[in-house]
Amino acid sequence: MGAMGGAVAALVGGRRAGVPVGAVHVVDPSRLNWLHILYHTAEELVRVTPQGLVRPAAMRGYRWADDRTLEVQVRAGERFPDGEALTAATVKRGFDEAARWVPPHPPGTHFNLDPRTRCRVTGEWAVRFHFPASDGLALGKLRAYHVMSTRFWAEVGFGYARAGSGEGHW
Repeated sequence: MGAMGGAVAALVGGRRAGVPVGAVHVVDPSRLNWLHILYHTAEELVRVTPQGLVRPAAMRGYRWADDRTLEVQVRAGERFPDGEALTAATVKRGFDEAARWVPPHPPGTHFNLDPRTRCRVTGEWAVRFHFPASDGLALGKLRAYHVMSTRFWAEVGFGYARAGSGEGHW
């Protein structure tokens, strides 16, 4: 085992890489710490480059079927920190969970998709978003729709279990 292999083994407690070994605990007094934690633990279908360009992240690709229907191919093989596979079903779950919020994206309603938007799983690695009207910013807005593991939604869920909603009560 080389130096890199030894370092990886030390980091994962001698286990195979990719096998979850515990929880990450973050202590940060910043009022914006939730953003830093979110952007390092959640996944999104797209990311935005420092130049402002929208690029695929958890998606392999997309195509507009028509001016109101976006078909997304999820990147196969991606996993959440707890080991669960990221699939079309977890993308839909994230979309559905965000729809529970009164303001789905509290930092700015300009990030919100129309509440009449629908997401449907069309295959293990495919989802289809249907918008009630054309939305030229829809692809960029997906940056604000977080995809998390089943465990996250069951145990933490942005405060749902504790406060009954996810609108900033964390």
